[in-house]
Amino acid sequence: MKKEILYVVGIGPGDPELLTIKAQRILRDISCIVVPKGKEDGSSLALSIVSKVINIDTKEILEAHFPMVKQIDQEIEGKWDAVINTITNGLNKHNQLAFITLGDPSIYSTFFYIYEGLKRKRSSLEIIFIPGISSINASACLASMALALGNEKLAVIPATYTIEQLSYIIDTFETVVFMKVHRVFDKILALLRDKDLLYNAIYIARVGMEGGKIIMNLLDVDKDDLNYFSLIILKKGEKGF
Repeated sequence: MKKEILYVVGIGPGDPELLTIKAQRILRDISCIVVPKGKEDGSSLALSIVSKVINIDTKEILEAHFPMVKQIDQEIEGKWDAVINTITNGLNKHNQLAFITLGDPSIYSTFFYIYEGLKRKRSSLEIIFIPGISSINASACLASMALALGNEKLAVIPATYTIEQLSYIIDTFETVVFMKVHRVFDKILALLRDKDLLYNAIYIARVGMEGGKIIMNLLDVDKDDLNYFSLIILKKGEKGF
């Protein structure tokens, strides 16, 4: 009997060509894939990316609903327990599963909300993480920029931090990556303007995906077209890149 293994596979930011060779091999060899979804009745972006490289017709697909997390409560913990049950039931049948996640599993991945609970429930389970290319790296490469050089400090943060927190981080780090800026774009814009850093920042949305864009001047961003998969990179000392 094969050892129980769960592969947590980073599939990159959206471009199927950015799936690593190792990720492709594991997904080809595995018979069952766990697919995280933000909405129970929605489609899976992660699965649509994988399906462009891997034939998924012969694989069992297990859907796992991860609610948007703003604060942890009993209802959300119940959802996580349901995901853990989905995975353990899949292991009972297949022994080895792959859990796919956008970007890299070590950076803001939903999987870590269930990691400890899954280990408690299945103590003998081996969990192997397969790195992927993050949207942070892909965005910097798209902009032909270095995130950090020499002694420079790099911060990667949710854009939803308070003004005080954001201001401190901007003042402290040479490079700041603001994640998920779509709901707080005006706040970030105003803060950068106040610090005379407006022209040191760029906006990237849906990197590696259809409809992806990079905008070098934040004033050119269409506020009616802000995307969930968006970020801003601030690089102090460089204007206009």
